[in-house]
Amino acid sequence: MTLAFLLTLLAGLATGVGGIVATLARAGSQRFLSFSLGLSAGVMIYISMVEMLPQANQRLAAHLGSERGAWVSVAAFFGGIVFTGIIDRLVPEKVNPHEADLRPHAEAARNQTLARTGLITAAAVALHNFPEGFATFISALEDPQLGIPIAIAVGIHNVPEGIAVAVPIHQATGSRRKGIIAAWLSGLAEPVGAVAGYLLLRPFLTETTLGIAFGVVAGIMVFISFDELLPTAEEYGKHHLTIYGLVIGMAVMALSLLLLM
Repeated sequence: MTLAFLLTLLAGLATGVGGIVATLARAGSQRFLSFSLGLSAGVMIYISMVEMLPQANQRLAAHLGSERGAWVSVAAFFGGIVFTGIIDRLVPEKVNPHEADLRPHAEAARNQTLARTGLITAAAVALHNFPEGFATFISALEDPQLGIPIAIAVGIHNVPEGIAVAVPIHQATGSRRKGIIAAWLSGLAEPVGAVAGYLLLRPFLTETTLGIAFGVVAGIMVFISFDELLPTAEEYGKHHLTIYGLVIGMAVMALSLLLLM
């Protein structure tokens, strides 16, 4: 449990890395971000479809029967997608960090409402981090070898969220420290989401509920990859680097799973 929490905490605090990148990085960092976001998406998509969803189906089939287990695992998967999509829709488009231009020199980061925009964006990022925190925690709790690459992938994906928070606050106040601190704090929603989700589910953790949880987590990660990671990577204008990262992320995840067999 301690390892699962630490992994979730570190993944959440990766928003602070985004804050540092936003206030200190040079233009070349866009190439790094584009590649790393594609890498993160590749890891999350591959592990969701090849590892987590089959595990969900296997657990549920063992307790509910083959046909019923398959239906429940698929329902859990799409339930995770719908759940994350609803949270995404609850955040107004103007302050949603996944709908806005996240590049360090975006025009939106220069208007007269920068400070307010930064604070609202921090709240939006925190809201988004709740299900991600639960996904990371429950995965690491059940299988640390599975949780570590998921935590790394989520951490990479949190970097541009930190940029979205830090850029307007830094530009508005002229303080790098305030921008970075705001990015760190928004990432704390990740471990909070992990603890809250675990406390709610703890009395009900069985093989069946774990199977459902794995299906839900797979859906969450697939939604994050297609709705957030890949579109954000494209915002940096490095399409081929994103695709290279995506393929390499899948290959790395496939190799790591084969080595663990």
